[in-house]
Amino acid sequence: MNLLLLLGALVLTACLIGSKLSHLLRIPTLFFFIALGMLFGSDGLLKIEFSDYALSEQLCSAALIFIMFYGGFGTKWNTARPVAVKSVLLSTFGVLITAGLTGLFCYFFLGFDLMEGMLIGAVLGSTDAASVFSILRSQKLNLKYGTAPMLEIESGSNDPCAYTLTVILLSAMGGSVSVSQIAYVIFSQIVYGMIAGVAIALLAGWAFRNFLFEVDGFDSIFLVAVALASYAIPSLLGGNGYLSAYIAGILLGNQDLPRKKNMANFFDAFNGMMQMFIFFLLGLLVFPSQLPLVLLPSIAIALFLTLVARPASIAALLTPFRAPLKQQLVVSWAGLRGAASIVFSIVAAVSPSYGQEYIFHIVFCVVLLSILFQGTLLPLVAQKADMIDARENVLKTFNTYSEETSIHFIQVEIHGNHPWKNQLIKDVQTIPGTLIAAIIRDKKAVLPKGNTCLLEGDTLIIGAKEYSDNDSVELIERKVDSFDPRIGRPLREIDIKKNALVVLIQRDGSEFIPDGDTVLCEGDNLILYSHISS
Repeated sequence: MNLLLLLGALVLTACLIGSKLSHLLRIPTLFFFIALGMLFGSDGLLKIEFSDYALSEQLCSAALIFIMFYGGFGTKWNTARPVAVKSVLLSTFGVLITAGLTGLFCYFFLGFDLMEGMLIGAVLGSTDAASVFSILRSQKLNLKYGTAPMLEIESGSNDPCAYTLTVILLSAMGGSVSVSQIAYVIFSQIVYGMIAGVAIALLAGWAFRNFLFEVDGFDSIFLVAVALASYAIPSLLGGNGYLSAYIAGILLGNQDLPRKKNMANFFDAFNGMMQMFIFFLLGLLVFPSQLPLVLLPSIAIALFLTLVARPASIAALLTPFRAPLKQQLVVSWAGLRGAASIVFSIVAAVSPSYGQEYIFHIVFCVVLLSILFQGTLLPLVAQKADMIDARENVLKTFNTYSEETSIHFIQVEIHGNHPWKNQLIKDVQTIPGTLIAAIIRDKKAVLPKGNTCLLEGDTLIIGAKEYSDNDSVELIERKVDSFDPRIGRPLREIDIKKNALVVLIQRDGSEFIPDGDTVLCEGDNLILYSHISS
């Protein structure tokens, strides 16, 4: 047990180091996670034996729920709305066109059976949200014509279509399937999934607003429960759980929820851990020694997907909208395959209707090539196509980006001997770069103007640009115990801590800003600002 825990710690640490290296080398982070799993696997250095496809399918499917849910939760609808129609077309008909063309290529040129070729096309039909989000964020690709939100919605919402297509093909391979049965599968997957996603999001939003959790962080735990329920409930009814999770994520992410920023920060880290887990596990599952056996057909499929199938689907769907050719080029190149495709290939590998592990290794190899080459070259392709917009900020297309973080507010109490008492705001000598944004007087907000007089008991809300280089400073707490020799002495006579300044004192349930004459008392909680040497 202890060895497993140590191994887990080493894997997480190695993933974080790989993430740092990927940023420096401009290689997609997810490639390092896969490579690390291969390194730890049965053909790697540590020789960890793992070949349980059924268990991998269950674990990866569970992790994929959170990736799908967070893909919706992090999408800002205001920026996505103008391109929503295009994105939905790409995530539905785009998947069908790409899958169909790829299946026909496998059948006519690579010698696969028609149904097997179509199955390969289906599992490779969707683009990967984790890969696309990771590259857009890490490389800060600010793309023209609303291309970034278009790619975000497409990659986040096309997995359900690919999954539905995979399920239908596996059912057809398992025996005779009538047109009515196929129609019902499509109906139930889409309709039940959409209804469940909307209902769960509305119910969860109401719960968040009306039942505040007493302990910080419990709301994030409840959000995890909501994500799980948004997948499980429609799946039990025959609906598409991934579609439901994505819709629930979008609707919740775009509601005004208490502590929403804290939940977004939690899910950002949690989602990152899910990506590490799923790509590492998939890397662990594969046998690198078997990849050369499927390398040639995998390269052929990857090239066809990248240069023919994906561009054809993009041209067919975006040309009617008069999308510029350079935009179509970038959207085509950004069609990265990823974790969802591999998970769907495992679904096929463990299905009694198919049951061939061969498909897993082909899809794995295609995904590896896609992430490595398409992902690495995407920033260059965008630059060469003149699709970079320096005036935009791609992070603003995500709900986790807070436009308010550039302004920080503090409060100042006007007490009996405060120097600003009974002064007009226009006469107050404030620090340059700060602004009195509001006055709280008798529990009511007063709009400050130049001729507003500051009165005793007023609380001033002062705004200033927030300091962002947080790596160079830190805040430390120090408790003044009963045996502390500094009790009864003023701060100007005390060296609290080298390179530190007392910026706040908490005493008897209240807080105040100290000065040099402030005398320390037993039980004081000191908040110190400390400079971190570089």
